[in-house]
Amino acid sequence: MVAKLKSYFNTTTNAAPLAVFRVLFGLMMCFSIIRFWYHGWIEKLYIAPNFHFKYYGFEWVKSLGSYNYVLFAICGIAAVFVALGFKYRIAIVTFFLSFTYIELIDKTTYLNHYYFISVLSFLMIFLPANAQFSLDNLLRKKSYAQIPRWCIDSIKLLLGIVYFYAGIAKINSDWLFKAMPLKIWLPSKYDLPLIGNNLMQQDWFHYTMSWSGMLYDLSIPFLLLFKKTRTFAFVLVVFFHVFTRILFPIGMFPYIMIVATLIFFEASTHEKIIVIIKRLLSPFRSQLNPPNPRKVYTFYYPKPTKAIIIVFFAFQFMFPFRYLLYPNELFWTEEGYRFSWRVMLMEKAGLTTFKIANAETGHYFYVDNTDFLTPFQEKQMSFQPDFILEYAHFLGDHFKAQGHENIQVFADSYVALNGRLSQQYIDPTIDLYQEKESFKPKHWILPFKDDIKGF
Repeated sequence: MVAKLKSYFNTTTNAAPLAVFRVLFGLMMCFSIIRFWYHGWIEKLYIAPNFHFKYYGFEWVKSLGSYNYVLFAICGIAAVFVALGFKYRIAIVTFFLSFTYIELIDKTTYLNHYYFISVLSFLMIFLPANAQFSLDNLLRKKSYAQIPRWCIDSIKLLLGIVYFYAGIAKINSDWLFKAMPLKIWLPSKYDLPLIGNNLMQQDWFHYTMSWSGMLYDLSIPFLLLFKKTRTFAFVLVVFFHVFTRILFPIGMFPYIMIVATLIFFEASTHEKIIVIIKRLLSPFRSQLNPPNPRKVYTFYYPKPTKAIIIVFFAFQFMFPFRYLLYPNELFWTEEGYRFSWRVMLMEKAGLTTFKIANAETGHYFYVDNTDFLTPFQEKQMSFQPDFILEYAHFLGDHFKAQGHENIQVFADSYVALNGRLSQQYIDPTIDLYQEKESFKPKHWILPFKDDIKGF
């Protein structure tokens, strides 16, 4: 086994696929930053709110106010440098740090594909994506025809994990046997031409979409691996993600996944893409002669690099299953839900109000959430327990600073999950101001009055 593993790590392959991946990744990320800026979301999500929800352990990450624009500019410029392969190592580290910092500013903005970009950009720090077709080649007069095979396989593996784990997560009774939450979402697309008032309203179509989505996620990594099924699989990828983009407002994620799956194609395909890019850039081509490629790229620190990659993937394999450590229904408590590639699996809505009480006198008053939260923040807070707890502490600290004494904070919360009737969510007798965030199960979440089978 050790001999086979050593042999694998010593195997090399053409560097073109990783070069194309770098170029397309950088361009997509730059466009994403421009799009975010253009729509005014920097101001709306990161500057305007008076309060930002934080990830546990990352409370130190603060909004930079108007300087958030500088942070986004740095992230966008780093993405361009990644695409060009200019000072690549510095550029990809800068992109990873700036992009991840942005996502850590406010937990309200969490999306699976933002997490995917952070994870992928971290992985790319350790890959020689500038070995070929980069400005670094011209400046250093070094180019490489071959790179270790695991460098490309690592990206394939990460994509495979994202798809396969998303498929496993769909093997649950709500998704497969109730077509939830698609049965809620699809009928609302009545304005789509041709299919809006027909297919989108049909019960059988909701179930077809649910089952096909599960089968697609489970099978697509394997279909992409084999040459005989790869073209068919890529057509499926394009169709699936374009159709998903039409149905749901999920930003750049479909296009990122389409571009990313090109990594599965053979090197000859990527060499043709490089030729096309060179033709497009011919008017701006440098007079510097590109260096003759050396044979194989070698790492300066091969053993530490391989060790980091192995630990990285061990984490990716195990972390999504941390929900098994919690006794209660995952969809209800969401303990272990994030960062596990559970994509669009539930429709949750809540109404949560807070009572500030004096423990000695018994006097109390209710909080108007709009005094502190944006509508988007209030919506997300209303059905996510860690949000509710953090906001309760914010309210307690706020009113304590105003001179209130013996403060208690109680939540009156009702939540509906996947079309079920709403039920009381938080124990209204628990003083949340005395509860602390941790990785332990949250005993103050009331039991779920149903059962969802599956992963």
